[in-house]
Amino acid sequence: MATSDTFAECAIAFVASNLLTPKLIGELSTILEENGAQICEPRRDGSLPIQKVTHIISNTIDFPQFIEAQAHMIPVVTTQWITFSIARRKQAQIRPFSPDPRMIFSEVVVTCADLPETDKESIAGATMALGGQETKDASKLTTHICALSMDHPKVQVALQKGWKGKVVLPHWFDDCFKLGKRIDEGPYLLPDPEILKKTSSDELKIPSNENLAGATSPTPNYLPLPLPSDGEVVRPPVTIFQDRNVLLSGDLTITERLSKVVKEIIIRGGGKLVDKVEDCDMLICQYRDGPEYVQASQAYKEVGNLAWLYWLIVHNEWTSPLRRLLHYPIPKDGIEGFRGLRITVSNYGGEARIYLENLIKASGAEFTRTMRAENTHLITARDSSEKCKAAPEWGIAVVNHLWIEESYAKCEITPINIKKYNHFPPRTNLGEIIGQTFFDEPKLREKYYPGGPAKLSPRAKRKRAILEAAEENAYARGPAEGVVIGQAGSEDVEMEDSNGGTSEKSGTKTRIIGDATPIRPRRTGKENETPSVASTGSRSAKAKAQERLHGLSDDIALYEKEKKRHAKGGNTIWGGKRAADQAEKTNNTKTKQEEKPEDEDADALAKRPTKKTKPSLPDVKMRVVLTGFTRWVGDKSKEDQDRRKLRDMGIQIVQEGQPCDYLAAPSVVRTVKFLCALARGPTVISSTFIDQSLDKGTLLDVEDFILKDNAAEKRHNIILETSVARAKANRGKLLVGVPIYCTEKIRNGAESYKAIAEANGAIFKIYRARSGTTIRPTKAEEEGNAPPEPVYLLSSGKPDEKPLWEKFRDMAYNGNMEPRIVAPDWLLDVAMAQQVRFDDKFLAEKFYGNSQ
Repeated sequence: MATSDTFAECAIAFVASNLLTPKLIGELSTILEENGAQICEPRRDGSLPIQKVTHIISNTIDFPQFIEAQAHMIPVVTTQWITFSIARRKQAQIRPFSPDPRMIFSEVVVTCADLPETDKESIAGATMALGGQETKDASKLTTHICALSMDHPKVQVALQKGWKGKVVLPHWFDDCFKLGKRIDEGPYLLPDPEILKKTSSDELKIPSNENLAGATSPTPNYLPLPLPSDGEVVRPPVTIFQDRNVLLSGDLTITERLSKVVKEIIIRGGGKLVDKVEDCDMLICQYRDGPEYVQASQAYKEVGNLAWLYWLIVHNEWTSPLRRLLHYPIPKDGIEGFRGLRITVSNYGGEARIYLENLIKASGAEFTRTMRAENTHLITARDSSEKCKAAPEWGIAVVNHLWIEESYAKCEITPINIKKYNHFPPRTNLGEIIGQTFFDEPKLREKYYPGGPAKLSPRAKRKRAILEAAEENAYARGPAEGVVIGQAGSEDVEMEDSNGGTSEKSGTKTRIIGDATPIRPRRTGKENETPSVASTGSRSAKAKAQERLHGLSDDIALYEKEKKRHAKGGNTIWGGKRAADQAEKTNNTKTKQEEKPEDEDADALAKRPTKKTKPSLPDVKMRVVLTGFTRWVGDKSKEDQDRRKLRDMGIQIVQEGQPCDYLAAPSVVRTVKFLCALARGPTVISSTFIDQSLDKGTLLDVEDFILKDNAAEKRHNIILETSVARAKANRGKLLVGVPIYCTEKIRNGAESYKAIAEANGAIFKIYRARSGTTIRPTKAEEEGNAPPEPVYLLSSGKPDEKPLWEKFRDMAYNGNMEPRIVAPDWLLDVAMAQQVRFDDKFLAEKFYGNSQ
């Protein structure tokens, strides 16, 4: 029962990431539902049901469907939007809570003090356009007061009330606007601002930069694998490759040994290696050149380089290869206009210097470590150094790194006289904002893979429409170039509704409005134009976006129908992603197939005798984990025979912990094997599929054997299809960061629960009430007075375990954590539902009190 209607008519989906764990998603989902929202679960393949949602909650834009959300103008907001909305008891604006890093003032709430009125308006307008908010007075939510001194009454009153924000000079906003990037406000802070005390020639520390981690070279020499965590024997699988087909191009400069390691990581993570572009989801190549690159790009597959692949492996998180300049294949002949340039660098250090060196070389220019009269450009992070002084005298152009980054991103050399390329804040080293430039995908398409096949597959056609719609909806220039702020509807405003009526139903979002406001004119204003703050992108604009994509409905419907169609031969697996891939492959090779297929068959028959001399197993079409299967009990010989028969059909029976496509069981069972395999998100089928395939000697259609067990679903309070979809989205990270302790002598053995917990990403430890398994003592103040996080102890409730309970509680309280001593059924319930949920019935005292 909803406690309020703050989120009434909102259909909300979450994106799990390192910044938004499934545990937090579970907690926020409960809060949203209590306040009137509908939570949209992932689809069967783990993707978001974009057509159903009104809002997407994500603390990053690094998720595969971000561009699709932009195309549909669906707002993507951080978890702070939920907190802010509940605090105000009405939905907050969308813009201030965008996770897009190009909205440089997100989470900035500013009020201006002793400034001229025109300056106040300029600062407030530009700040709000770039994700910030303005308040009339300083409140506890205000983060910055913009003032010329500490003497203004607004500043004094705020400080007397214990306000904890920052008082900054207006120069900070001005410098941020000029660069289009957010620099550190430290040198601008009153009462003792550094920019008024020191000059640009005074010494300044070279900053570090997290944006460049794993993105300084397009051809890394080694794979920086993290060491296993405490207690881990092997590293957990890199599940980002789950259900993805990867093609490693022949132009990669990688050693045979490293290539073997990479391939093993992809396969262990649930991915597959393929040899043809039409079969792949991801192409890894070095150059923007060659038929593989062009074909994959025109088919809108994910194309990245070795550095991008390594980043995915190290972080086990998805990121677009267009997000970082050196994650995308480099131009084989450089960027037009850079050939013949000699460029040197000053005032950048560490990884920033390495990054610029590689970027200069990738652009086609020559990098020089020292500056000579022959140099054409000096890229510097400050306008103070020996090189900076000599450059003008030698006729060498002086620019900051934004010039080469934006030239590389736009695939053309840009003029050096654009103001932001020549702007150097006096007490800022611009190395702190390096690596924040995104690629301009339309420019890449125009330059390197224009046109495309006359007939695209429905999948590629849909991706092209999504990209074009997202491009149409985005701002064309200015600091927010490329940003799309979705339209949530009439409820998405801070101001009071003038007619006092309720907001329109979410169903109206696809309604086509007669006098629709054009989208393009919104993008063709002045560079520093301040867009509307309360609402970005009108309802009609959103309707246009929906209409544009709706035009593909017939193709997509046919595509979905093809995915479910049975194969004529009976020996091919159809349904789901494999059918889609086969349909796409068929479309891409249509011309070849139309050229006398009978002759091809004859050729194949003619060649067949040569293959008989060395028989080989067919490709693995299905990887299946079996549990609760009784056919082979007590008959090892029959098991071996049946396994060989299955392998001849393309079915490989794999052990738990290995990549699997399907989990086969007679019913929904809470076995270790079932729950560990479920964490990978396989399709759950009835084990009768294996029985009948063996009995009939042929591979049957797996879609006819999807497991249905209504009694078990009711008993365990789950919907199996939803659990599988959540598992796909969680990718083994359901319990990441959640500490779970277990008593040593728990029933069924601690190892069983360890396997289930670690399959879902939990931190698992045996609790003996000794040193080494304790939580570090922590005070609430050290954690910002945040509410204590729960920590779990699995216990059987045996008399000899109960003395541990009080010690565990003391340890948890001393570490500012909430102790939850639970029956192991709690872990089984969470693993089965693939949702972090809690009910007091699992508390050991209640659970065993009721059962005794």
